[in-house]
Amino acid sequence: MKNLTCFRFTKLSAFLILLVSLSAGAQNTKPDSTGLKMLPADSTVTARADTSITPPRVLIDTIRYRFVGDGNFTRGNVNRSLMVLRAELTLSGPVINIATNPRFTYGKQNGVLAERDTYVDLFVDVFKKRKTYVFGLAALETSNLRRIDLRQMAGAGIGYRVIKTTAHDLSLTDALLYESTNFFEKATVTTIRNSFRVKGKHSFVSDKFRFNHLTFIQPALNDLSNVRWNTILSVELPLNKWVTLRTSFENSYESVVEVTRKRNDSRITFGISVGNK
Repeated sequence: MKNLTCFRFTKLSAFLILLVSLSAGAQNTKPDSTGLKMLPADSTVTARADTSITPPRVLIDTIRYRFVGDGNFTRGNVNRSLMVLRAELTLSGPVINIATNPRFTYGKQNGVLAERDTYVDLFVDVFKKRKTYVFGLAALETSNLRRIDLRQMAGAGIGYRVIKTTAHDLSLTDALLYESTNFFEKATVTTIRNSFRVKGKHSFVSDKFRFNHLTFIQPALNDLSNVRWNTILSVELPLNKWVTLRTSFENSYESVVEVTRKRNDSRITFGISVGNK
């Protein structure tokens, strides 16, 4: 009897173990099937995370450039040759704008060197796409015409965009500059200047005719008799997207010069420009 009871208990135990195992297996399959149903929800969450990622900001997104060659030549009683090479390079982005406008001038009068002038500048504008912006600048200059061995300038200021359309662009800037000028013979002159600039670009007749102008007025703050100004006016006739015919007039004045130099200089040149600017 005891053996029969043990045998029945063993069968009952085996049955209960089998039942528990089947129940556990059924419970384990339910989460799997539920998990399969939740996969679209998981993929949706992942997709939302991907679409929410914003692309990284770039510092520079546009490059504009132009190379300009101007000059005039005369032969006869007066033999004169003048060549002006310019470059315009602008790197712009959402926040910062970097521009440089280097130029080199070379001229001879009756075989004698008159002009061998170099000018290199760098403008860094912040928030220039806004109506009001700030900027920093630096420039180096040498001039055989004005007998300047080396002129150094650096400063910062504020700009205001008066007009900005597809046909017209006009801006005003004002800056404080530190300037140091080493003359060939005259003693070095250092000063603090206020630099006021008017710059404009205008196009007419569906961009078949362009007029550009740039004017600097720079009085010294510690000596009002020490003043400089420079004006460049140019008229351009675009031949196509890349090539433009142009003529320009430039006038410059400096009140502090060496004894043998005149204070005022003017020139008219004709030339061509190539670039996407």
